[in-house]
Amino acid sequence: MRDPESIAVNEDARLIPWWSIVASIAAFVAVEYYMWMVLPDQRHHPGPPLGFKIYFNLSWGLLAALYFLMVGYVSKDAPRRAMSTRFWIVICFVMPGGIGAVLYFLLRQPLVSCCPACGTFVQSDFHFCPQCDYQLTASCGTCFRTVRATDQYCTRCGHELSKDAMPARLRVMAD
Repeated sequence: MRDPESIAVNEDARLIPWWSIVASIAAFVAVEYYMWMVLPDQRHHPGPPLGFKIYFNLSWGLLAALYFLMVGYVSKDAPRRAMSTRFWIVICFVMPGGIGAVLYFLLRQPLVSCCPACGTFVQSDFHFCPQCDYQLTASCGTCFRTVRATDQYCTRCGHELSKDAMPARLRVMAD
């Protein structure tokens, strides 16, 4: 598995890079310039009413800006999920109408974290490390679903969690 770029989960607002913001502003301005300055000079008949012009011009400008913001988001989100950044950026650019971004969100991998015991990169929804058997999260001893460290009973099966052998680090969090 590739080494994921470490970006904290609480920094999701920073996942849109500055170059993507600049590109989206430039795309919005370019679309507006084309719609208001270039396109009307090429018409030989009167255009639609002003309300329609404003609506369609702003809509196309915002869609172009969102396109570049989405590509920027994918460029920062893919590494923290141990996915190929170049591949997904190319897919986002090649697939028309935002289909590439929709595919990215449908097919993206779960977040990747690091096992505190052995340093192996594991998916964030794993309960145990596949390399060293270290318990990463609290889980029910009967149904093996994720539970909070402060829960007394499993919310899925009703198993009393105090009967399970809870690791010392999770027991400290529960107190």
